[in-house]
This record gives sequence, structure tokens and C-alpha cells, in this order.
Amino acid sequence: MDKVLKMCELCGKKITGRSDKKFCDDYCRNQFNNARNLKETLRVKQINTILKKNRKIMSSLLGTEAKQKIPGEKMRLLNYDFNFHTHLHHTRNGKTYYFCYEYGYLLLDNDMVLLVRREP
Repeated sequence: MDKVLKMCELCGKKITGRSDKKFCDDYCRNQFNNARNLKETLRVKQINTILKKNRKIMSSLLGTEAKQKIPGEKMRLLNYDFNFHTHLHHTRNGKTYYFCYEYGYLLLDNDMVLLVRREP
């Protein structure tokens, strides 16, 4: 019976062991998978960084208050990114609150924003 010589997909070394092995050792397997997932992992980290920054901005603006009206410009000056939030809350009267974890906001008229904190 002829044996097929298999090579590691990452480093090219000869593979011994099971016939379905693709890598010579755990290091090569991990390096290969990490490189393959790098783009996705970086995007998730970027989004998490933005979400944490948004949360920190709302927390600092709200302080110890449960809710407070502020100008939207104040949030923009602190580089709040209105494109990122964790979830939405739709009220019975048709208003939408945008939440970043436990902190949220409601867009009001005249570029005003109602900041709120929801206790878990």
C-alpha cells in the first residue's frame, strides 16, 4: 500500500500521524487559524472599543442622574459615535431609545438628547 507524503499547510514540514492531519503541530494549527480569523477579530475589537467609548461618554455626561436633557452637539464634541449602539427600545407611543449597554438616549427636537440610565 502506498503512503501519501503530507506536508504542513503552514510551514511545509512533513506530517506524521493521522491521515487527516493538516498541520505538523499545535503551534502551526493555531497560527494558521489566527491568521485566517484576524480580519474578523480586528473588526469585533474595533466595534467593542467604539461601544465602550460611547458608554463612557454617556456615563460621564449623565453622572449620578437617572435622566438628563443635553444638546446633541455636546455628545458630538466628545466624539460620540451615533452609528453604534447595543440595542433599541421602542416605546408604546412610537419613540425609539438607542442604548449602549445600560445607558441610552432619545433624540428630541432642536438637536436635544434625553440621556437615560436603565438599571439591570
